[in-house]
Amino acid sequence: GRGRGRGRGRGRGGKDGDKEWVPATKLGRLVKDQKIKSIEEIYLFSLPVKEFEIIDHFLGTSLKDEVLKIMPVQKQTTAGQRTRFKAIVALGDFNGHVGLGVKCSKEVATAIRGAIILGKLSIVPVRRGYWGNKLGAPHTIPGKVTGKCGSSSMRLIPAPRGTGIVAAPVPKKLLTMAGIDDVYTQSVGATATLGNFAKATFFAISKTYSFLTPDLWAETHFTKSPYEEYTDYLAKHHDPEARKVAA
Repeated sequence: GRGRGRGRGRGRGGKDGDKEWVPATKLGRLVKDQKIKSIEEIYLFSLPVKEFEIIDHFLGTSLKDEVLKIMPVQKQTTAGQRTRFKAIVALGDFNGHVGLGVKCSKEVATAIRGAIILGKLSIVPVRRGYWGNKLGAPHTIPGKVTGKCGSSSMRLIPAPRGTGIVAAPVPKKLLTMAGIDDVYTQSVGATATLGNFAKATFFAISKTYSFLTPDLWAETHFTKSPYEEYTDYLAKHHDPEARKVAA
């Protein structure tokens, strides 16, 4: 963090015994200073999230993680093999947000910890819709979507209410974490390659918002992005030059 944004927050962070979060990015500072009220504002302007604490700030305790697989991977060296561990972790709040993290490290615990952080940074919103009548809360996906990674391709198809998730165990975990109640799935390719199968499912889920459906045809009223809106605030409170002078 290199001491950026010092003195902000006045002890709001650090409730969980960890040292206080000092944001290193403009987005982090706006989130910590409570200028951005919800994670949807970040998605609306497609702002890149570089700090996992931003996700913790919004989703916090509702975010659950599950280790899908830990596999040893080897590299051949002159002295033999060097074994490292690759962790694949799924994260979600069971209510429209899901992420997938993959991390390789010498130790299992470090790999899992790294995968959870990368999973938080990759969290995407999930668009949910209806199969037929628009009654009650959205329960399935708004249309058919496909994701592909390696030779594994995954197709998600809307299903009527009460169907449940008709999928293999790996994608079922991801779809459940995304908050989708009913969906049919169809997979092609080497689905035994768990990493690619999970990624294909994740890519399919993240495509739900990139589909332009007729109910989104209304004219878009563009608003200022948080960086534009709070540019003076950031310059005043978090300008590195101003801090050098103060120091």
